[in-house]
Amino acid sequence: MSAQIPDPLVIAGKEFRSRLILGTGKYRTMEDMVVAVEASGAEMITVAIRRLPLDKPNETNLMDYIDWSRYHILPNTAGCKTVDEVLFTARLARELTGSNWLKLEVIPDPQYLLPDPIGTLHAAEQLLQERFIVLPYIHADPILARQLEEIGCATVMPLGSPIGSGRGIFTLEEIQIIVANAHVPVVVDAGLGAPSEASLALEVGADAVLVNTAIAQATDPAGMARAFRLGVEAGRQAYLSGRIPRKELAEASSPVEGVAAPPATRSRA
Repeated sequence: MSAQIPDPLVIAGKEFRSRLILGTGKYRTMEDMVVAVEASGAEMITVAIRRLPLDKPNETNLMDYIDWSRYHILPNTAGCKTVDEVLFTARLARELTGSNWLKLEVIPDPQYLLPDPIGTLHAAEQLLQERFIVLPYIHADPILARQLEEIGCATVMPLGSPIGSGRGIFTLEEIQIIVANAHVPVVVDAGLGAPSEASLALEVGADAVLVNTAIAQATDPAGMARAFRLGVEAGRQAYLSGRIPRKELAEASSPVEGVAAPPATRSRA
């Protein structure tokens, strides 16, 4: 990307104009996915390597629908429950894509799909030793976020609420703490259901959001992708513009001094 981009998102030295990252799962059709990605303005899209039909190399799959020259592909380790599975998937992803970028997910619990903090930290340490650029998905834990940054992760990616729940941001205060202390981009990932929630994440200082289900499962995925694009842009502009502080009491927006008074009323005898 050109150095002329105003207010770029910078991850591991690479500039992006869009602060909206898209997942590619759960679309009803591949055509829906392609149109939605186009409408979103996203430049980075995630791909679940373990969910590709690698045992059928001649079969058309997700990767065939993506314009590799146009988008930055971010392989992820979705479906991995252990550190060993993550390492296997990461190495496979690098061989398939030629990229050392990786969205790290370690999720052992199939019901709540919450990330394993200890497994995530251990996996990140090993991946960094193997020169991966690691973008870890975590619970909104400020201590873990700091530890991951200190060992060299390129971002931290706290969840707003559980994956695919569409419940919005339940972790706003924790995300604000992470934002206040992070020196790497903070990407709110998982649980967003509406563009207003993406806007809120950017308003409080998050650098980007990652969205999948809210767009893929919308009645009109392309229309929802456009809405998220506008929500992200509005949230970032609001953050840069500086919102007013919250106050306990009302404060008149019009001056109270020098206001014309009504003429005195004559009393009747």
